[in-house]
Amino acid sequence: MDRHAARRAPGGQQVSTQPLTTESRPLSASSAAGRTDPARIRNFCIIAHIDHGKSTLADRMLQLTGVVDARHARAQYLDRMDIERERGITIKAQNVRMPWTSGIDGTEYVLHMIDTPGHVDFTYEVSRSLAACEGAVLLVDAAQGIEAQTLANLYLALENNLTIIPVLNKIDLPAAQPDRYAAEIAHIIGCDPDDVLRVSAKTGQGVDQLLDVVCREIPAPVGEADAPSRAMIFDSVYDIYRGVITYIRVIDGHITPRQRIKMMSTGAVHELLEVGVISPEPLPTQGLSVGEVGYLITGVKDVRLSRVGDTVTDAIKPATTALGGYADPKPMVFSGLFPIDGSDYPLLRDALDRLQLNDAALVYEPESSAALGFGFRCGFLGLLHLEITRDRLEREFNLELISTAPNVVNRVILENGEEQIVTNPSDWPGGGRIAQIFEPIAKCMVIAPSEYIGAIMELCQNRRGTLGGIDYLSESRVELRYTLPLAEIIFDFFDQLKSRTRGYASLDYELAGEQQAELVKVDILLQGEAVDAFSSIIHKDKAFAYGTSMTGKLRKLIPRQQFEVPIQAAIGARVIARENISAIRKDVLAKCYGGDITRKRKLLEKQKEGKKRMKMVGRVEVPQEAFIAALSSDEDVPKK
Repeated sequence: MDRHAARRAPGGQQVSTQPLTTESRPLSASSAAGRTDPARIRNFCIIAHIDHGKSTLADRMLQLTGVVDARHARAQYLDRMDIERERGITIKAQNVRMPWTSGIDGTEYVLHMIDTPGHVDFTYEVSRSLAACEGAVLLVDAAQGIEAQTLANLYLALENNLTIIPVLNKIDLPAAQPDRYAAEIAHIIGCDPDDVLRVSAKTGQGVDQLLDVVCREIPAPVGEADAPSRAMIFDSVYDIYRGVITYIRVIDGHITPRQRIKMMSTGAVHELLEVGVISPEPLPTQGLSVGEVGYLITGVKDVRLSRVGDTVTDAIKPATTALGGYADPKPMVFSGLFPIDGSDYPLLRDALDRLQLNDAALVYEPESSAALGFGFRCGFLGLLHLEITRDRLEREFNLELISTAPNVVNRVILENGEEQIVTNPSDWPGGGRIAQIFEPIAKCMVIAPSEYIGAIMELCQNRRGTLGGIDYLSESRVELRYTLPLAEIIFDFFDQLKSRTRGYASLDYELAGEQQAELVKVDILLQGEAVDAFSSIIHKDKAFAYGTSMTGKLRKLIPRQQFEVPIQAAIGARVIARENISAIRKDVLAKCYGGDITRKRKLLEKQKEGKKRMKMVGRVEVPQEAFIAALSSDEDVPKK
């Protein structure tokens, strides 16, 4: 860590508590003056699958360029959140500025590198990073080959017209097969196998040559230095002391401290208190010019005034046209988040506001539940995104939360022609008025060794999948394309795929429209009353299995009452599964010492009448622990 104190902002970033001087990090004189020649700037990101060595390669680059010395170095330096370090995955894209003198022509370059996530649930982070770059380093494990999610990110980079530099990592491993996988990469992107660089991020072998190739191959940023300033916001974070910190990529003009800036989408005008770069800690400079990536601080505390994808321009001489923003991410999975303590509802609302600033893919709206009280209906890009978001809310904002069972968005057409969008089982229309139901479907790409084709096809067919095609990437690796209902993917599909292929398969998916389906709403009844938190929308062929599972789980979780409690799963008025919680019975015969049997019968009948009366007026209290255990989605979250 730097010699200056640092604090952790609620968004998970580290922000220094006092401005750093330009002498504390290697920085060229031209940059300190606020103007860097765009011809010497190279903006690039690293795209790769989980565990293929993105963060380790970033560590080696930081050390080689001298922005982090050996005394302060640590593994996964750019992964700032505790969750990232514990799980060994990148959740937030991080940018860093590095100086580099090319070994080819001796020119001094300024490199802006963005380390991106690898999991499919964080593709939106990758897409925003690609928009701020001119090139991408495609990193592939030399012992595993290219994976489905890497291939998806590669296609994203090609759509953005980025220069691709293919790199094989982990060539020092005994199991590495660089020649085989170099040929595979060359086949996919259409290059020569000899053009694929070979590095070891762990030992540092070949990393300096990679930086030289980045300087030679990736084009310099293009922009008009004398035009009105325009900069794209690609990320933001909230700091409790300094307010909203906005990360930008300058396209035209230049931005300096004390300049008055305008947000083109909202029209809000602010004065810049600080402008700087991340190298790799925040470092104030005298400005940012064409092609540079850095941060802005305006002191604004309202998180809604800094939208990812917005264009920043000069307030006095504004630009006339805004830059093309990012496409808003479409939530794939919805789940309710409720505070265990109802008084924490305002805290949860503020926490979601601040977290959305740091995670633009999160969407939410207020929701109330008869069983759980007030909370929020949140939209996520996947189950891992859901779990990480809940984890961050609990850790960074000290909240205790319950999340309801995840579900997807369904479109329901009623018999009178009216259309309803259903994101919550409680909104499901009843009374047999439904004419058609449409569910979202996804195009899936599975890459695996060819010996597992049979197991993968069996799994996909059991999940109502339709085969779209099979391609052989090499003699031993195959790509299968399936169309599957999204509801079948978001639960345990990933776990099943990994277990059937011994962990060798990789999965990527994207939304591909909708299809008509036979879906039903399964209600869970306690003592004849529906508990909305346990309701679920499910395919009719799997309704019985869900009802049996949930009633069996609740029978173990709900404590016994003074009367017998029936737990029922029902579709409309038809009960499809039932479990009983037996009553706690007091021994009313303990005071009888023999005597006539009629005396005992009289006492038992009296007890029976009392229990019947209690059952009529009694309500079943479900403890919070039962809600947490029954709705826990930990077993459904895809592991890395």
